[in-house]
Amino acid sequence: MSEIILPEVELNIYSKSNPVEVPVVENYVATRESSPNYVRHITFDITGTDLVDRVRVGQSIGILPPGIDNKGKPHKLRLYSISSPTNGEGGKKHLISTTVKRTVEELEDRIYLGVASNHLADMKPGDKVKMTGPSGRRFLLPKNAEEFNYIFFATGTGIAPFRGMIIELFENGFRNDCILIFGCSYRTDLLYADFFEEMEEKHSGFHYIKSISREERRKDGSKYYVQTMLDEKNELIAPVLAKENTLIYLCGMKGMETGIYRELIRQGFPEYLTLKEELPADVSSLGNDEFKAIVKPAVRIFEEVY
Repeated sequence: MSEIILPEVELNIYSKSNPVEVPVVENYVATRESSPNYVRHITFDITGTDLVDRVRVGQSIGILPPGIDNKGKPHKLRLYSISSPTNGEGGKKHLISTTVKRTVEELEDRIYLGVASNHLADMKPGDKVKMTGPSGRRFLLPKNAEEFNYIFFATGTGIAPFRGMIIELFENGFRNDCILIFGCSYRTDLLYADFFEEMEEKHSGFHYIKSISREERRKDGSKYYVQTMLDEKNELIAPVLAKENTLIYLCGMKGMETGIYRELIRQGFPEYLTLKEELPADVSSLGNDEFKAIVKPAVRIFEEVY
């Protein structure tokens, strides 16, 4: 297998105590259809800041919303994954983007609105936000990215870094296999679907797999999740997993990794994982906590869950 050479990155050029103020230049809905979830693609102009040409896809930026909380303290910093390629949104290095879902929850019979997510989602072109970062040094494409194949697993706004990575790979003439598996509850929640479908039509090595959990059932009556696609699309995915130069990236809701790792073991690909002790013959007999205590990602898996 080719050596995985990650690029060196700079961290926290701007910190919480020393943020930079940048304007929003673009803010649009990232779903193709009307959805009960409000997810937006937001682009910032970092012209004149020290962030230009120093932020890589796979890293995150921090946003400091204005105001104070109910304890009289400034609102907390929130991190958002970069969804533009390293050379900038639309190839413009002074533009970087992210993907934001409005947080709207009911807590103790009251509606709670996420402070940072709603602050960002409300932004109009010209409005300014306080930004920190970048952060993150491992969830990156290798410097020798063209030497590998990729399987990307995403749920929700975990799609953000993969949008940028896929743009970057194919703009640089990528010729190997790249599979994106995206999971959501309803088809109305598919993010950047038009873009990924166009990429699949344009590039024979790119495959876009949608896993929608609450609309249809599998033949055995179970729901579709990202990990079930390893079985459903086995003829496509297994040959790519079997290659020694394949890397797996997963990004999204915490807990998704457990199902993926269980399925990798079930299908005979334990080489992607590090086992702290021998697993029982029937891995399904292990509870999630027991499983996670034994099974960890090895060098070919990159994980970003929250």
